[in-house]
Amino acid sequence: MKINSVITGTGSYIPTLVKKNFDFLNDTFLNEDGTPFEYENAIVIDKFKSITGIEERRYATPELTSSDLGFFAADRAILDAGIDKETIDYIILAHNFGDVKSNSIQSDILPSLASRVKQRLGIKNPNCVAYDILFGCPGWIQGVIQAEAYIKSGMAKKCLVIGTETLSRVIDPFDRDSMIYSDGAGACIVEAVEGDFETGILSHAAQTNTVDECFYLFYGKSYNKEDKSNIRYIKMFGRKIYEYGLNHVPLAMKTALDKSGVSIDDVKKIFIHQANEKMDEAILKRFYRLYKKAVPKYVMPMSIHKLGNSSVATVPTLFDLVKQGKIENQEINKGDIVILASVGAGMNINAVVYRY
Repeated sequence: MKINSVITGTGSYIPTLVKKNFDFLNDTFLNEDGTPFEYENAIVIDKFKSITGIEERRYATPELTSSDLGFFAADRAILDAGIDKETIDYIILAHNFGDVKSNSIQSDILPSLASRVKQRLGIKNPNCVAYDILFGCPGWIQGVIQAEAYIKSGMAKKCLVIGTETLSRVIDPFDRDSMIYSDGAGACIVEAVEGDFETGILSHAAQTNTVDECFYLFYGKSYNKEDKSNIRYIKMFGRKIYEYGLNHVPLAMKTALDKSGVSIDDVKKIFIHQANEKMDEAILKRFYRLYKKAVPKYVMPMSIHKLGNSSVATVPTLFDLVKQGKIENQEINKGDIVILASVGAGMNINAVVYRY
């Protein structure tokens, strides 16, 4: 009998505060050197939407932190899986900035967010090991890969993998890129399931490129030169990230798919990190071009239009929403082959081939 690593439950938390594009109309956007944009905000926002696809994004309410969002998603995943929470062997929580309280500049990661979620869940079993991972936006997928390793090695039978972030609290209000980021959380239970038929996680691939790419995403000062504080905000070299993603993510997806032995024609859905609509579309085209195939209709679900980029939360949230039938024209059925893929700070990329 094969031991398969199967996602038996999913859950997500979509924050309730909605920030639409027109809410930025009266903001002051500056260039990196502190000079004002030559275009008025209406034009800036229109160009932003045409590139990213983002119409609105979600922010967490002031009283909630990343670990709170992670708890909500985790609780729903446990309920969906129908398991006893005390039987969970590992809690793997991916984030980037820890718990940042509203109107605060300080990240709080002591104790780990995974430990906080374990406590909120009321898990008393000391053999349930809880820890955080920092892997940029691909963190949740990397957590799934780690869960697969634990299960295949016999070290675990059930793992809870969470991706949670409140990027709205680490953005420079004078930086146009601040419109990209959002908050959210997604989680899943990865469970060891015996069977004659190979299902669940079939294969994976991951890379970290640091020679030239290490600081494509980084912490930097505000573009407001009058700000003399020592506060740092999330910053990025957007064009370099776009090119990196386009050159590396399709290859990671191909590596994972080829390792699985599954034909490209059998892939039903591809869940890509929701960072930029145009980038994801270009990645998809290049991936299918590697197999000399046309991109199938509806193969790539998208949530960025309404939810923005919530980093580690985008893929698990999107997967959960499609599973629940909450994304128009999208569904996954028993036996479907899907690919999960992401790119982010590090620079890191990964991909997982999964039979649902």
